[in-house]
Amino acid sequence: MPIPTHPSTSSDELKSALAGFCTGVAVITALEADGNPVGMAVQSFSSVSLDPPLICFCPAHTSTSWPRIKAAGRFAVNVLAEDQQDLCRRFAVPGADKFAGTPWRPGGNGAPLLEGALATIECELTDALDGGDHAIALGAVTSMTAHRSDAGPLLFFRRSYGRLPRSSSSMSESMASARSRSEA
Repeated sequence: MPIPTHPSTSSDELKSALAGFCTGVAVITALEADGNPVGMAVQSFSSVSLDPPLICFCPAHTSTSWPRIKAAGRFAVNVLAEDQQDLCRRFAVPGADKFAGTPWRPGGNGAPLLEGALATIECELTDALDGGDHAIALGAVTSMTAHRSDAGPLLFFRRSYGRLPRSSSSMSESMASARSRSEA
């Protein structure tokens, strides 16, 4: 089915509106047949189904990494931690040697698992659908591991990186402190 277009909506307006939606950041990695690692940073990552376990991410058709990941057929989603902004920037740049100086180990499916990630999710590519100027890549989850509990997620909001407050208890303490100041 063709995707409907609405000429009254510009891409700049859409980008501006969507900048108000906070997302996490992940790096999708794969190992090519010749043994070279490939990866790309994405914001458009989501759980699709719990039964069966499926995820999706949406790479741009202009990506030079996506065709290589697609050809590999297996990939890993590396969910980035709040202290991995530099790593995210490295994987967001096209053409560079993104793995130079990046510690990783091969996952069970061979895809690079990045050191320091909050979690890794290994997948088999099940489908790649057309989504306008992006693809919608569906992956069947084959393995997953939560690695860190000492950090929050790397967030992207209004074209900037951010982080959650340190803990809900510190947030509650701050709110209680503010309440007691206003009552005094």
